[in-house]
This record gives sequence, C-alpha cells and structure tokens, in this order.
Amino acid sequence: MTLRRDNIVTLLALLVIAIALPFAIVDTIETARVYVFSRQFLQELPQRFTGPGRMHFILQPMLAIALRIRGGLADAKGQNPPYLLALILGAGRRIARQLVLVCIALCSGHVAMAQTLAPRAYVITPVHGNAITLSWSFYNGGLNFNGAIPITGATGIYHVPVLSYYHSFSLFGRSANFTGFLPYAVGTFGGSVLGTQTQIYRSGLLDVALRFSVNLKGGPAMSAPEFARWKQKALLGASLTVIAPTGQYNPTHLINWGINRWAFRPELGYSQRWRKWVLDGYGGVWFYTTNSAFYALPTPRRQTERPIGSFEGHLSYDFGKLRCWVSLDGNFWFGGTTSLNGISNPGSRQTSSRIGATASFPLVKHQSIKISYSTGTYVRFGGNYQSVSMAWQYSWIGWPKFHSQQLSPSHGGKLRLLRR
Repeated sequence: MTLRRDNIVTLLALLVIAIALPFAIVDTIETARVYVFSRQFLQELPQRFTGPGRMHFILQPMLAIALRIRGGLADAKGQNPPYLLALILGAGRRIARQLVLVCIALCSGHVAMAQTLAPRAYVITPVHGNAITLSWSFYNGGLNFNGAIPITGATGIYHVPVLSYYHSFSLFGRSANFTGFLPYAVGTFGGSVLGTQTQIYRSGLLDVALRFSVNLKGGPAMSAPEFARWKQKALLGASLTVIAPTGQYNPTHLINWGINRWAFRPELGYSQRWRKWVLDGYGGVWFYTTNSAFYALPTPRRQTERPIGSFEGHLSYDFGKLRCWVSLDGNFWFGGTTSLNGISNPGSRQTSSRIGATASFPLVKHQSIKISYSTGTYVRFGGNYQSVSMAWQYSWIGWPKFHSQQLSPSHGGKLRLLRR
C-alpha cells in the first residue's frame, strides 16, 4: 500500500465530509427537509455572495479547476490515461478490480449488539486483509419499559461514533477474522419518573466488543489473487462476540453506557449467492454474567438476565460494474427476562424486531462508504427508535509501507501488493 500526496488529500477531504455529514443528517431528521433543496436555502443563497466568507465561492472553484488541469497535464505528459478511465479500462484494470473486490468484501458488516443489522457478516475476505472503520450512528426514539421500571414517556436522542479494526487470517486452512470495536456515545434522555419530568445527559465510553469468526464450509483461506478468481456459492460460518464491562457505569444512575457485566454471543451464519443476489441468515444467543450493582432504590442490587435469542436475515443485490450493493435487513430477538436479588420480573421479557436497509459503495481502491437506516417494527420492551448510520472504511492487504514510489511504465503495468 502506497501513501502519496493524492491519497493524503483524499483522506483529508473524506474526513471533512465525515465530520459535516452527521450534522446534515440530524438537521434533515429534525426539520423534515433537505436544506439544499429547501426554500430557506434559495432565500439565503444571494446573501452568501455579499456576507462574510464570500470569497469562498470564488477561490474554491478556481483552485479545484486549477488542480484538475494540473493533474490532467501531468497525465498527458506521462502518456497516462485519465485516472478514472485507467482504473476501469486501463492496462492495470485486472489488479485494480481485484483491489476493488477486496475493498467490497472488507466492507461487510460486523455485529456488536443484539439489535444491530449487519448484512454480509459471513462473507469471507482474503487472508491478511485489514480494515479500519470510522462509523457514526444517530438514534432517536422512545424507550418502552413495559411497567418494569417506574418511568413513562421515556425518549432518547444520542450519537454513537465507533472506531473498529478488522483483520483476516487462515485458521486450519479456513478463512477466519477478528474485529475489535471501541464505541463512544453522547446523548440526552427524558421521561417522567414517579410523576416528575426528568432529563439527563450522558457522555462516555461504551463497552469494548470483540468478534471472532471462522468459515466452516465454502470459504477456504485464499490470497488476494485467488480471492479475485473465486466465486461464492454457499457459505456456513460461526462466530463468537464478547462484550467486556469497560464502559462508563454508575450504579446510582438508571441509564448508563456500560452494562457492568460480560456478555457472550455464539452464532451460526449462512450466506448463499445467486449471481447478483445474496441471501444471509444468522441465529445466535446472548448470554450474560451477573451485574453485581444494578440501579435500584434505596440501594443497588444484584441483577441477572436470562439468555436472549436472536435471528437476522438480509437480502442484498450487487450492481455489477458500479461495485456497490444494497440490502433489505430485518431481525427478531426474544427473551432476556431479568431478576433482582433472585426475584424475577416477567415484564422485562423482550420480544422485538427491526427492519432496515443498507447501501455500500467503494470510493477508490482502498476506501468505501456504507450507509444504513433501521426502525423498530415491534417493541415489547426496550428501545423503539429510528437509527441512521454512516461508516467510512480504509482497507488494505498485508501491512502498509509508506513511500513515494508511483506506478510507471517501467513496472510493466503491474501493481505489486506490499506485504510483510
């Protein structure tokens, strides 16, 4: 993997977009309109040419045009075709497409909680594949405690950015991988507690999650060239997700980001491809250890929770040469009755489901974007919320080496993968 000036500029541009886009999405949800297509935008547009920052509308287009002309002249002088055309039709198209396929494969979703929707979680990737993902999720909705807790009219609005790292490897000749998640959350919650309206603010780390997955059938460990020639049929895999009690937790608070206990989920996953269609199905069970200090009045108590069963399904479609895909997602989970000091609370049993959609597309050879939306279809206990998320991913094969060497005719049109 090379890190050139163009790559750095691209990364900086994507970082600016990643910072700005969440606020635009939140504004769209809260105002029920897209700003750039609204009457307010048209009314305010003339003021932008006379108010502060008016030179921005002159200098930015001129600078962008100058840089593109400079890049085009450099391509012409080096007898190179335009970059985008070379990526699709040029001499190095076979290797470029291999890297795009790897990028798409590494953009598979990986689950951390029972309610998440993660299409293509068991689609395999080449060995020594790596991916760093920055994701942001926005949640807005109500909380239904079904009388188990003396709170009514509970609502929550919160944001959850997550940093994750993915790595694939060979395990006894089978494709395997692990993913680590480091989430953070900021949110505001409100509701009526014993007749008194209350609002609280929370900001802190969520529990760290680790996921290990291995293919059992249909997915041998492969190098990148082998993977580019491989055609998926039926895949069967298994995974184990572990949540460690590392998040922010205070036993005197009813709402915490951490759960103050360990959680484990073994799961089986199946994935079947028919040309451009992919069908995924997963089934797993969450197991929880004891929370020794759960919120209760007048003093915290010992809480236990029965296992939660979960099923998840996805139907996705590939858009050929565009190298992108979209998915219809749904899940269902049940169980989880809690007990305080050994006294069971039947009202806390969960029977809920969600439905949503996901879209994923590559930007350049190593980068991709994934956007998803989901909402509750039936919620008996827990969060009945809408969720919008966006993830930017940078993926590569092997370990990166940073140098300024560029692809030139002396390389014979071949792009070598840098590995360690």
